[in-house]
Amino acid sequence: MGPGTVSAIDLVAQKPLAIIPISRQTQRISLSIDDRWAFTADQTAPRLAVIDTSTNKVQTWVKLPTQAYGTAPTLDGRWLLITLPTANKVGVLDLESMKMARMVDVDKLPQEILVRPNGEVAYVSCMASGKIAAINLKTWNVDKLINAGPQADGLAWAPLNP
Repeated sequence: MGPGTVSAIDLVAQKPLAIIPISRQTQRISLSIDDRWAFTADQTAPRLAVIDTSTNKVQTWVKLPTQAYGTAPTLDGRWLLITLPTANKVGVLDLESMKMARMVDVDKLPQEILVRPNGEVAYVSCMASGKIAAINLKTWNVDKLINAGPQADGLAWAPLNP
């Protein structure tokens, strides 16, 4: 977050390929399903950096209604879900046009987004309420709120039978 950059790393050679400047502060990174783009939220302005992974340069900036935090693509590769904490919303970016398609109201201070492996639901941690919003990705409605406890933030999948 502090350096305001994104590092592209060659995992085989274990060395950096590029240090990509974004702003004074950025937050969280996600990749498109096809690995074509990397996304990170500028924490100093209401915009999202879209990095072309073939050139390791910012391809475009997406203007947002407010500052963003976490992002996650839908499994069909069509949409990027973007938490907008101060608006208590999740923005839905059309990855073909790079335009905001809709907003989904969620609970207070959304942070992280995790899409269920079957692609039907996105879970959004809402830090101020301690809840997880379950967004139905067919209807774009919150189907339920799950109690998660104070300061709900990071999300991950865990196997039921390790």
